Amino acid sequence: MTKENTKSLELLERRKNIVANGVGVFNTATVMDAKGAMIIDADGNELIDFAGGIGVVNAGHCPEPVVAAIREQAGKYLHTSFNVVTYEPYIELCEELAEILPHGEKTKVMLVSTGAEAVENAIKIARQATKRPAVLCYTGAYHGRTMMAMTLTSKIGYKSGCGPFAPEVYRLPFPDFYHYRGLKSMAAFVKDELKRLHESALNLVDVKNVAAIILEPIQGEGGFTPIPKKYLLGLRAFCDEHGIMLIMDEVQSGFCRTGHWASWQHYGVQPDISTYAKSMGSGLPIAAVVGRAEVMDAAASGTIGGTYIGSPVCCAAALATIKYMKAIDLNQKAKKVGSTILGRLKKIKKVCPEIGDVRGIGAMIAVEFVKDNDPSQPDTETCSKIVDGCSDNGLIMLNAGIHKNIIRILCPLVITPQQLDKGLTILENEIMKAYNKS
Repeated sequence: MTKENTKSLELLERRKNIVANGVGVFNTATVMDAKGAMIIDADGNELIDFAGGIGVVNAGHCPEPVVAAIREQAGKYLHTSFNVVTYEPYIELCEELAEILPHGEKTKVMLVSTGAEAVENAIKIARQATKRPAVLCYTGAYHGRTMMAMTLTSKIGYKSGCGPFAPEVYRLPFPDFYHYRGLKSMAAFVKDELKRLHESALNLVDVKNVAAIILEPIQGEGGFTPIPKKYLLGLRAFCDEHGIMLIMDEVQSGFCRTGHWASWQHYGVQPDISTYAKSMGSGLPIAAVVGRAEVMDAAASGTIGGTYIGSPVCCAAALATIKYMKAIDLNQKAKKVGSTILGRLKKIKKVCPEIGDVRGIGAMIAVEFVKDNDPSQPDTETCSKIVDGCSDNGLIMLNAGIHKNIIRILCPLVITPQQLDKGLTILENEIMKAYNKS
């Protein structure tokens, strides 16, 4: 850092004294101003943001059209509750989402405030549509921290001491090729994992009781692990065969992160229901459940929603965000940013063969650190050193994975080439230092 960090330390101390310890501290950076891909901390230091508020600011910090839309809407009305008084921004946003994220011949949408709320409502809709209770999910999954979402979430650290959990939830191993392939080819691996899926109907839960299977096509907190395309195709066929709703959680992977509005568009496999949040509103709390009209309409009146569903100010922010993303072709920018990141990380892996894996789709890129090139030996210590070293040099990073041995890059997609180069150089230097290569 170029300046004293006294004010940041004071702010963090105040946080420690008043904020509940259960609220995680993933990075010790502070902020007093932010624009694009840059954050100015409480002491005036410039920080390059490779965390993006955990994937929330794909369109950058404070995009001007979004800020203007928020101000304009705030001057009209802040809240009426859509259940009580109907307003156009909610309807217009639903129309926009149905256009860019079509689910079959006719699509319907509902809005809520957070990704976890979207997941909770998606499960309720699926259960009502099928008249079945059970839900299948996957290891490595993260779906939120409300009761059903927390039950679906895999990592124990997010739910320790919070049980009992929701009933009728069953878990399958995520088809993670890097960690579990052994000596198998991709084709053989997928064949075996689909066999496991089909056998779950015999040894895990009666398939006639399964309402939905929910997954992240590219796991977020789980370590940016993409699902094999042929597995997803097989999963879609399995759901069709047994009348199961396929729910795709796109909360972290949506809104241009992978170079598409949703990662399922990359795979060409359409869900029955999908969930969104994070970058949809450029930082304002808004989320959506999108699905086939006949599925969405299966929910009885009053069973989904809430007081703050689709805040008019948040709807205005989301509409302006989508319009801005289209205007600057943020999906194309994601592909360019992702290509640069992937290329640089693959080069550093050649210099540091100790790195386990570099992977991702679009600009959803991660690098995994393991010992002895063994996927079963996570190197959490080295990963932590690199994250801390980046922080000391003005780069905000986030780890991921159940062992926290993965660095995930979620920089705003509007990042300039110069900012991206500087950030990647800091990361590369810290990796080289960690492996004694410099």
